[in-house]
Amino acid sequence: MRIQSPDARDFRGGHRMKIYLDQLPPRLTPDQGQWGFAKAILDRLLMAGAYLATVGAFRVPFRRNDLIVVLIVLMVSAPGRIPFRRMDRSIAWQIVKHWGLSVVSLALITVILSAVFPEDPALVEPRIALAWSAAALLTLFAAHAASPFVAPHVSRLYRKDKVLIVGINDVARRLSRLIASGEADGQQLVGFVEDRSPPRLQRAAGERVVGGFEQLGELTRTHGVSVIYLAIPMAQQPRVLALLEQLRDTTASVFFVPDVFIADLVQARVATVAGLPMVSVCDTPLQGAAAVKKRALDLVVTLAAMPLLLPVLGVIALLIKATSEGPVIFRQRRFGLDGREITVLKFRTMKVMEDGHTTYTQVTRDDDRVTPIGRFLRKSSLDELPQVFNVLEGSMSLVGPRPHPIAVNETYRKLIAGYMIRHKVKPGITGWAQVHGQRGGNDLPSMRKRTEYDIAYLQSWSLGLDMRILVRTALMLVRGDMMGY
Repeated sequence: MRIQSPDARDFRGGHRMKIYLDQLPPRLTPDQGQWGFAKAILDRLLMAGAYLATVGAFRVPFRRNDLIVVLIVLMVSAPGRIPFRRMDRSIAWQIVKHWGLSVVSLALITVILSAVFPEDPALVEPRIALAWSAAALLTLFAAHAASPFVAPHVSRLYRKDKVLIVGINDVARRLSRLIASGEADGQQLVGFVEDRSPPRLQRAAGERVVGGFEQLGELTRTHGVSVIYLAIPMAQQPRVLALLEQLRDTTASVFFVPDVFIADLVQARVATVAGLPMVSVCDTPLQGAAAVKKRALDLVVTLAAMPLLLPVLGVIALLIKATSEGPVIFRQRRFGLDGREITVLKFRTMKVMEDGHTTYTQVTRDDDRVTPIGRFLRKSSLDELPQVFNVLEGSMSLVGPRPHPIAVNETYRKLIAGYMIRHKVKPGITGWAQVHGQRGGNDLPSMRKRTEYDIAYLQSWSLGLDMRILVRTALMLVRGDMMGY
């Protein structure tokens, strides 16, 4: 079963973000193909060119400061990770992010220099800065919008590596589509090499089979093939060794294409451990700089919101204390990152203190265990507010899969495939499932749907996605769309 929510296309403006058997990858690395360096600096040159054009349009003399601005723009502008062969909303979003980074960076440098050297003229005039910001964004959009029409013509100007794919299966067909679409820059598919019997080959109709396994070496030399992809099961070791023996007499580069895509991938990547190459099929998206960025977002947003949250927290605490006996804060043990137990804080909304460790009874709308003020808190989701202290402590994040009571986890980890994958990131106060209305309900269909959304979030995590979820959550709370129980 492919674990993906029906609305997973919402992640990046209509396009799913990860590689599945029936689609192209969301982005390419900037160093692919013979023109990799040129593509890596093209966005930078476009933004620098836009600045020079803006200065010319205002008919002001070119100053030494303008040269400094051009150098700054070349250093801080779009880092060349944006594809040029297609244009869609996901790429448009990347353009806006990198453009915004460049504009903010130039503004900060200008402010710092003005503060350090107040007697010197400003690095860039405000009117020129505003005009350049607009011109740069329009230039980037125009260039990327034109790229699908220009790239095929440009690709004819340089030599292409001829490619053979050995074996015909789902991953081989997907690879052939990538090459045919121009995504594998600088490669041209000669055809497939297959050694199956005619009845089985009929099922591969539509694929260009140029020969059998025993002809691989001859085909490589005859067609001038320089790249060979082996898309056959590694279990067929004798056949693989025989093919490699044929290719010893050629200069072709040989790549194994592992068919790991039969499984649901979560942050799949190629890694090395102590020099040993490995393929990761399930991993956390929050490693290295990504983890630092997410933690920084949690702290910045939470601390910035504290002046507004503290009075609200105080009023709610007083209301709980005045209307029912018992503590204000309810502590419940749940699973956190990597399945480790954490203590989640909530405002007490019931007359009982069920910690959910061994048993858990789902709360209903007419549940007589719920206090009057607790009914309002649960309906408005304000009972979750104390979890901002979990965020500050580091056991939770603002955005992530919602943590469930341990008793619920122990039940559904046995019933839902991939359920525990949710714990590859810290649990969140809100999440992708919650902004799609998947709140409450511990029945199997509801839990399965929430799990699908949570795993789709892990597959597609980005800092921009977290910010989008936070904004969407705030809007839903204001409109009352996040009412639940």
